[in-house]
Amino acid sequence: MEIRYNSTRSKSAPVKASEAILRGLSEDGGLFVPDSIPALDVSVDKLAEMDYQQTAYEVMKLFLTDFTGEELKDCITKAYDEKFDTEEIVPIVEKDGVYYLELFHGATIAFKDMALSILPHLLTTSAKKNHVKNEIVILTATSGDTGKAALSGFADVEGTRIIVFYPKNGVSPIQEKQMITQKGKNTCVVGIHGNFDDAQTGVKKIFGDRKLAEEMDAKGFQLSSANSINIGRLVPQIVYYVYAYGQLLKEGKIKAGEKINVTVPTGNFGNILAAYYAKQMGLPIDRLICASNENKVLYDFFRTGTYDRNREFVLTSSPSMDILISSNLERLIYHIAGNDADKSRELMSALTQGGTYTITESMKEKLADFYGNYANEDETAETIRSLYEKTGYVIDTHTAVASCVYEKYRKETKDTKLTVLASTASPFKFTRSVMEAIGGGYGQMEDFELADKLSEISGVTMPKAIEEIRTAPVLHNHVCEKDEMKQAMTGFLSL
Repeated sequence: MEIRYNSTRSKSAPVKASEAILRGLSEDGGLFVPDSIPALDVSVDKLAEMDYQQTAYEVMKLFLTDFTGEELKDCITKAYDEKFDTEEIVPIVEKDGVYYLELFHGATIAFKDMALSILPHLLTTSAKKNHVKNEIVILTATSGDTGKAALSGFADVEGTRIIVFYPKNGVSPIQEKQMITQKGKNTCVVGIHGNFDDAQTGVKKIFGDRKLAEEMDAKGFQLSSANSINIGRLVPQIVYYVYAYGQLLKEGKIKAGEKINVTVPTGNFGNILAAYYAKQMGLPIDRLICASNENKVLYDFFRTGTYDRNREFVLTSSPSMDILISSNLERLIYHIAGNDADKSRELMSALTQGGTYTITESMKEKLADFYGNYANEDETAETIRSLYEKTGYVIDTHTAVASCVYEKYRKETKDTKLTVLASTASPFKFTRSVMEAIGGGYGQMEDFELADKLSEISGVTMPKAIEEIRTAPVLHNHVCEKDEMKQAMTGFLSL
């Protein structure tokens, strides 16, 4: 069955998967969504026998229906290779009764690698399929992890350029060093004076600038996105939830058909939306536990049905979740509105104009699968310290937010189902916050000394991604105001 992609904001003609990947964002500002959610056509017993690459093919072939089997397998083989430091790609580690799905074994030690390792291959394949002659300009806003993963994926990929905007004072020192030391003649990194929402809004404005698009086309360029607004980012994220279920079955932790819960630390809502799609495909998932930090706009939404970004923006120790406009929630809104683009557009317009919207009661009823809660800074630190003292296992701040929220869920509901928790980043990416949480007077050390100490106390070898940037020279030092992003981009492209 062919899957085509509609905009969340209009009834414009649906497009093929490769076209949706190329465009990134619909011309009307909407996000591309599949016209139906395909059902998994392999049994969970067969999933238990598959490796990660085989599972990826079985999931992605159902969504990317205009790719040939050969094209898709080629993209998967190139993406999930020796750049991951574990053979199984995403190990599952059980600690204190929770199953941590370690999504950080790729080149940049964060879960974004899982999708951004394959997106360049999906994109260049899509360009060939659609006879694109223009150079593709990847334009991305990052709250810390997407930027480096996208830069790493697209660096020196023929026919592409990549520009990443990040909040200058809103990412961890390690995250920033990873980005500003990035090699590649086609790469550009720009810090902005503003927060992630400012960067994301600026990127969306550039995508919506028709005059700029015409100017770029005349010079042989066209825009696309590596953010999770691109369906080519979202589909690969579904894979690891399906794979996790198969592995738990293989290890005898669950029986075929037994339901599990999934807990996800959430900012832009893409990672938990992927779990929602996996559930819609028929994977036996019960509750989707949405974990927020002190920027708890999603917690309030699930509790009240009102989304309200009119609040103080809090800089936390889990910066990738410091977000007040969760872009991928728009896809969920579209689905729970009965795939009603008019309703979705109305609500998104209200968000743009007044910063808030409220869903209907019938829409709210369709959120029953979700549970939302949040962890404050003290709770996050305590979770890291407590788990380390109990088990010797060290988790990063984002994973700790999810772990804390899961504990709140378990106490509140008494639900003891096996729960998979998305561990979204290596603790080495947030060494200062992690080491301060564990305690021991490490506060005077510089960041790489802290990384060495973390390696020592955790017994985990220092990731290659950290060693590489220890002495790497800064190659990108451009900083601009939030309203100068377009000029920064056109300057890089010499327009």
